[in-house]
Amino acid sequence: MTPARVMVVDDHPVVRDGVALLLRGEPALVVVGAAESGRAALERASELKPDLVLLDLRLPDMLAPEVVVGLRELVPAARVVVFTAHGDHHGVQAALDAGAHGALLKDAAATDLAAALRRVLRGERVSDPRIVPGAAGRTALQRSGLTRREYEVLRLAAQGRTNPEIAETTGLARNTVKTYLQAALHKLGARNRVEAIGKASEAGLL
Repeated sequence: MTPARVMVVDDHPVVRDGVALLLRGEPALVVVGAAESGRAALERASELKPDLVLLDLRLPDMLAPEVVVGLRELVPAARVVVFTAHGDHHGVQAALDAGAHGALLKDAAATDLAAALRRVLRGERVSDPRIVPGAAGRTALQRSGLTRREYEVLRLAAQGRTNPEIAETTGLARNTVKTYLQAALHKLGARNRVEAIGKASEAGLL
């Protein structure tokens, strides 16, 4: 049986090398390449043609949900699994909502990681039971003062969507989208959407 092709996306070399080492003894999985950023992952995905992408939740240049959307377009057959050290980060749910097939914690043992990845390749949706994005996300959202709609609009903006695209996705009027964005900026103490996205990310919302 041909082993499944795995691409590891993480900005820390020790994590990339560690995953390759963990999976070395696993005949069903082979690491075919790695990327240190979201943009690098999207550039290499078409060439590497991975069956599975292990994607770090926090990358230096792009939000994980944005990378998930890009990967699903470039290599639609590939399964995407978010890999994180923070099981309570709200971005886990955002990545799953964007189309990720699972979420795993970085402290998974080699046997647990390989077994979870095999399950994902069989078509299952796998999440580490210690990951609780909902509860932590609600707390972070309550602290920020953002409403659910304001957060939703800001999250789409963080994925690089324009106001007309956000309006189309949410079914809201363009003026309403603009109003929600302005309210989110005000509550986060930001002067523009880039600053708002940065502050929301620091608060564990993205």
